[in-house]
Amino acid sequence: MKKLLLLIACAGMIVYSCTGQKKAMTKKADDSTKISDTIRIVSDELEHEIIIFEPGFSAWMVSFARPRDYYSQQFLEARNRVYVTEWNQRVLQPNRYNSMWYEQEINYRPNVDYGYEVNYQLYYYFVYFQRTYNQQLAAFPVRI
Repeated sequence: MKKLLLLIACAGMIVYSCTGQKKAMTKKADDSTKISDTIRIVSDELEHEIIIFEPGFSAWMVSFARPRDYYSQQFLEARNRVYVTEWNQRVLQPNRYNSMWYEQEINYRPNVDYGYEVNYQLYYYFVYFQRTYNQQLAAFPVRI
């Protein structure tokens, strides 16, 4: 009888300890996902800022984006001008384009130097957006 109670107690502790570890791991994974869903992009001079609230963007960026300095700043600026122009046109046409995707205009002026980092991350957000939502913001194909 004592052996049976001891066996049941041991089995209960094993089950209890396994359940506790599983919950701890799940909670930790959820916390890191929540943190990575918001991206803040700031230029070196701190004059320009972009905040992106897009689930999965930062994980995608780590997995697919080319290293910094792969593209020149001129290339990124040229692509961003085209993408921003089309984006802003779609914001103004909520009956034609999904207003959940195109909520707010982007104030991107071609004569302003936003710096490499802002252009780099803005470009990759447009690439991510087009691939994720099957949208085409330009006549040319999306380049990762």
